[in-house]
Amino acid sequence: MINSKWLKYSLFTAVAFIMAALPFTLVGCAPGGGSEGELVVYNARSETFVKPLLEQFESEMGIRVRVLSGREELVNQIEEERNNVRADIFISNDAGAMEYLRRQDLLAPNDAPALGKIDQRFRAADGSWVGLSARARVLIYNKNLISEEEMPESLRELADPEWAGRFMITRGGNISMVTHVAALRKAWGDEETRTWLSGLSENAGAITGGHTDIRRAVGAGEYLIGLVNNYYYHLQLEEDRDNNVGAVYPDQGEGEIGTFVNVAGVALINDGPNKETARAFIDWILEDEQQHEFSYHSKETPLNPDIPAPEGAKPIDRYRAMDINLADLGPHWPDAKELIQESGLDLGI
Repeated sequence: MINSKWLKYSLFTAVAFIMAALPFTLVGCAPGGGSEGELVVYNARSETFVKPLLEQFESEMGIRVRVLSGREELVNQIEEERNNVRADIFISNDAGAMEYLRRQDLLAPNDAPALGKIDQRFRAADGSWVGLSARARVLIYNKNLISEEEMPESLRELADPEWAGRFMITRGGNISMVTHVAALRKAWGDEETRTWLSGLSENAGAITGGHTDIRRAVGAGEYLIGLVNNYYYHLQLEEDRDNNVGAVYPDQGEGEIGTFVNVAGVALINDGPNKETARAFIDWILEDEQQHEFSYHSKETPLNPDIPAPEGAKPIDRYRAMDINLADLGPHWPDAKELIQESGLDLGI
């Protein structure tokens, strides 16, 4: 049975039922029980970023990989298969999704020494999931229209009348927005978060379905500022035109909460059909070379401080990140959408 709290969190809950009918793709078939030399991966990241890594794992380890790709609604799929587990690994763009599964006892503890490469703020205490790349929430801006000195320094300022109609945000139900709100609930409390969201919604010049529309519109000068994940800024820099953009990491001042950092990473599914292979995959992807590839293709920032950040990106130890252990946000996720709706920010567009 699908947990009702997760239904409030997922973007399109019906997808979970449709997904069950979709075929797996081979990086090297139809779903089935485990067999020696096989790994089953549920992937919520873009296949463009993940496929090369899985092909490399197949080649190096001689293990066939089966992949079911979708969105974070794969969490519902994993939950439905609790008594008939079909997947070994979940690759996710969101710590919230992975922590939700852990709290439902759907992930397996892991004490691999390699987990120590990642700061404990960005992994589960029991090692069942681990972040590999940082997704910081930044303000992208058009340098032709506003200077860095004129930019808001804190997210709180976006709710001030001065910025009305001058910036863009995603719809409230965007997964990055939901997770960001969950973090703000812990940092500010529900009342302050709700008030800020109300001001944010009223002031926003445009509310879009996703971040790509924001980066392109800001680059084209349609709006001064947009609230996005940091890698969208780097993607806009690579455009042939409309690329004179900058990025501000907000809330860096003394006493400020710091920039919220979510993660993309991997989770070990409990009682998967290929347990040893799954653990071997976790060890493998935590090697420096694989961590580099995991983050660089998507323009994200490695969480491992020993791996250089992409050109122009701030390493995670070079800015003040919100001092929150992502695993501690578990209680704040299930009702985050409800709080967003109460504030007046629509979940959809």
